[in-house]
Amino acid sequence: MEVAWLLVFVFYYLLGWVPAPIGRLDIDHSSPHEITGAWSIDAALAGDRELLGAVLRQLTLPVTTLALFGLGPLARITRASMIEVLASDYVRTARAAGLPRRKVLWTYAFRNAVVPVLNTSGMVFSYMLGANVLVEKVFGWPGIGAYAIDAVLASDFAPVQGFILAMAFLYLLLNLIIDVTDGLLDPKVRFDV
Repeated sequence: MEVAWLLVFVFYYLLGWVPAPIGRLDIDHSSPHEITGAWSIDAALAGDRELLGAVLRQLTLPVTTLALFGLGPLARITRASMIEVLASDYVRTARAAGLPRRKVLWTYAFRNAVVPVLNTSGMVFSYMLGANVLVEKVFGWPGIGAYAIDAVLASDFAPVQGFILAMAFLYLLLNLIIDVTDGLLDPKVRFDV
């Protein structure tokens, strides 16, 4: 969460490059006519470029905060996995056979290196669900995480239980998708039906 405060301090307070972190839209603009509920999509559908730009500027710091939160572990595991796969026998054999570098990387190396990255992305996503709650509070976004924190502070346990159930469902759904994708990508895994 320190990253969020650091980004606000540097890019809003010191440099003034981004608008104030006071919610989904700054006070100079009014909300778009709601079609989907996602203001960036609603502004684009309405054809209001100025409003779309304002919404995207407000998204800059929260998206950057969450991206930086998940980028480290994914970059580290991607690097380690690619180094391991590129040193394997089948990649060396493919290179020795004279296959083009691009074919070796995409056909042989990447397909095997992506499996640990997918597994790590499931863990990173679960941490990002928790981090999203704090990011919503720091940037003043009225999301489900901010609603859950307000419910905890008000000792209203029904919304907290609903929030926990929704997050658990999202986590399980993502892990199911990751497991199925692992089975499709990893040549060593077979589905016996």
